[in-house]
Amino acid sequence: MQASLLGEFVNRIIAASDYTEMDRTYLYNRLLNLLGEKDLPGDFRQTDLLTLVAKMVENYDDRLTKQQQSLLKAQLMDFLVPAPSRLNQKFWQKYQQQGSTAALNYFYHLSQASDYIKVSEIKKNKYFKFNSPYGPLEITINLSKPEKDPRDIARLKTVKASGYPLCQLCFSNEGYQGRLNYPARSNHRLIRFKLFEETWGLQYSPYAYFNEHCIFVDQQHQPMKIERLTFARLLRILDLFPTYFVGSNADLPIVGGSILNHEHFQGGRHVFAMDQAKLRRKVVFKDFPAVQAGILHWPMSVIRLTSRDQEQLIELAAKILDGWQQYSDPTVSVLAETDGKLHHTITPIARKRGAADQLDLVLRDNRQDQQYPAGIFHPHADVQHIKKKNIGLIEVMGLAILPPRLVPELTEVKRFLLDLPNQIADQHLPWAKQIKQQAGAINQANVTAILQDAVGQVFTRVLEDAGVFKNDQSGQAAFDRFITTIGIQTEAKNAN
Repeated sequence: MQASLLGEFVNRIIAASDYTEMDRTYLYNRLLNLLGEKDLPGDFRQTDLLTLVAKMVENYDDRLTKQQQSLLKAQLMDFLVPAPSRLNQKFWQKYQQQGSTAALNYFYHLSQASDYIKVSEIKKNKYFKFNSPYGPLEITINLSKPEKDPRDIARLKTVKASGYPLCQLCFSNEGYQGRLNYPARSNHRLIRFKLFEETWGLQYSPYAYFNEHCIFVDQQHQPMKIERLTFARLLRILDLFPTYFVGSNADLPIVGGSILNHEHFQGGRHVFAMDQAKLRRKVVFKDFPAVQAGILHWPMSVIRLTSRDQEQLIELAAKILDGWQQYSDPTVSVLAETDGKLHHTITPIARKRGAADQLDLVLRDNRQDQQYPAGIFHPHADVQHIKKKNIGLIEVMGLAILPPRLVPELTEVKRFLLDLPNQIADQHLPWAKQIKQQAGAINQANVTAILQDAVGQVFTRVLEDAGVFKNDQSGQAAFDRFITTIGIQTEAKNAN
């Protein structure tokens, strides 16, 4: 067989998968069938895999829309990924023989190599840090998700509605080709594991926000619910994968994530600013001697629990959740229920601390009123020019996920600060004027740093807005009142 584009891809498949030399003709014919019997002669041995696949797609039809290209590329990459049964066999064999880290590394690198994790797209994201009073916050502007092709948008009018898969987290996504209005999942795989009597799956996020960003998914399509079982599940996952953190978005709108209809957690191998935050003050739990606890020095309202006794940890977390779901303090706008609607829940995050388990319980309240129609404990109107959407799990921990519109908009803000001709958006103008007044001399050498610092200050405010008990004397006194009502007494001295 002469050297060719498809022939080189067959070489890559055999080198990276369970296929052998005996399968060469079979693989070549399958590729011909998929690509309209089109091949391209030549030596492509020095071509990297992603470029090779892109050339195959272009050679098949250079008029495909972005989504059509994405669907076809995923089908090609699927050749490099073992079938679900074989993948799970390999993963758990590595887990038993080499440990959880080796097994996770295998699956993570496979997900990268098969382009399920969009490594090249993720690199497009903008990233910088901001030294806030609470620690070094991480700021990202998300540019990784591709914009829709106008031709795809036009064709969507003719696409029939489909109820399959039920959502983008369902197990039925595994191997699903996708369609014009649904992402490609041909090369998608799940690692199955038992969580008590339930089957759950581990997958990586295609557009990761941090290192080894993964998702733990319930096999059953059922709504998210924060309850005692949530804490038990989180700690069981830590036992299985101790090098990862794992947390859950809240289960209520406004304070929850973008997917509330399917139970899932997120995790990964990343240290967030909140992980490094110190205790504002310690807390004594009368009936839980094995648990060390305290209130975190953080813009949001966080109770940190640490213990080697998982049963006490779970029971205490459940007690705090139950107390918070029923707690009201009108003096600080905290109401557990209005008109039959419940407003209180928790964003929980779990992590191993040596031989101990740590649970961070972030108190959430999704109530709205006339003054704050988007949410009382949601980014307020004066910071929505930077961040308007829900503050979910990842941002709670100190990593901002800001919209792509900010790249061109902040360029115009920068021009405004430099007194250059600009088209600054009206929503940014009051903020930009304030920066100008406070920054002193602004020039080409320092304008980027000044603007990044200003964005970081806004994100700090965003988190403070989302905090239920504010970090002032009144707010912290209210926090202590809540602590007391559920059988907890704060120590008089600070943690420091």
